[in-house]
Order: sequence, then C-alpha cells, then structure tokens
Amino acid sequence: MCADARDFPLAILAKAPVPGRAKTRLIPALGAEGASRLHARLLRHAVATALAATSPARITLWTALEHDHPLFRELAERHGIALRAQPEGDLGTRMHEALAAMDAPGLVIGSDCPALTPALLRRCAAALMDADGVFLPVEDGGYALVGVRRAEPELFRGVDWGTDRVMAQTRERAAALGWRLACPARLWDVDRPEDLARLARLGEALGVDFLAPRREERPD
Repeated sequence: MCADARDFPLAILAKAPVPGRAKTRLIPALGAEGASRLHARLLRHAVATALAATSPARITLWTALEHDHPLFRELAERHGIALRAQPEGDLGTRMHEALAAMDAPGLVIGSDCPALTPALLRRCAAALMDADGVFLPVEDGGYALVGVRRAEPELFRGVDWGTDRVMAQTRERAAALGWRLACPARLWDVDRPEDLARLARLGEALGVDFLAPRREERPD
C-alpha cells in the first residue's frame, strides 16, 4: 500500500441524528434539534472526507439508533457506500466488529473529528505497511481513528470508554500484544460546548458552515 492508495477499507461509526440522542453534551449550547443537526453535518463531512481518500466500494457506514434513518439511506444511495448495523456492546466491541469485517488492513473513524483530512487518512492507511496498529489521539484522551493489520479483541478489552484514559489504556493493551503503533498526528474532536468556537473557525477555513441554522430558521 502506498501513501496515495485509494483502495483501503474504511469504516465510519455513526449514530442517526435523532434529537435528544445525538451529541447530547452539546444540547446545553445548541438545544436537542441544533445538536442533532450539527451531528448530521459532521457525518456528511466525514463521508465526504472518506470518499476523497478511498473508493466508495471500500467504505462502510456502521449505523446506530435508527438503522433505516433517511440520512443513512441518502448517503448510501448517493455515494454507493455500504450500510451495516453496529452490534450491541461497548465502543470497543463495535470497533472490533468493524475491523474484523474488513478483508484487508483498514481504518475506523467516527463522525466528530472534522479536522481529519483525506491526506491524513491515506497516511494512516499507509502506516499499516509497517505498524501493527495506527491511531490518531485526540486532546481529550481518546482517539479519532484506529487502524489495524489484524483485528484483535484484546486491543479494546477493559478500556474505560468515554474517559481521558482511553488512549493510554489502549496503548497498554497494544504493548501487551507486542504491537508496534504509529500515531501520525494529534487532533481534536467536537464533543463539548467549548469545542464550538474552534469548529466555527475550522468551518471558515474549509468554507463549511457547520453551525448555520436551517434556512427556515433564519430571520427575514
């Protein structure tokens, strides 16, 4: 696999944008509808980023909450990507399932890291030529991407998901497996109200207004 390869498996884990159940930590700042609308825009952006990095036939959108949500159907029909339902279990179980379903070394991402770029996705895929696993740590102690050469459930076992210990504990699991890891970059994700100002600045740079209200909500 070379750095500009366009044929690596890529899984996106995503909840349906259901008000009150998506981006719940942003509800105090945006309201339930606003938080779900932002989630939908972030998911669209994640899919666009994935499509610029690898071929549509290699992308799978792993769905949660409402597997038949109109947004999921739209993305699959418009872009030719696959849909699969996430299994029951914690985040580690769901990531392992997505990795185990791949027919070659591949990557798993979520939808809440708009700073992720196609070039960085390709760089992470290429890193799996030498490393057993690749991660993109984020500032809150978790990670925005994981990729492996082979799926191993022990990598995700006993991790305190949703805490600032996630990356550190995963490194410990990798060390116990004797794995060599690559971490090409450190990013940030959109989880808390204090992340919104940085998201707005990134949107300005990208020409994407993540936080704009719907047209019918704009004042006359």
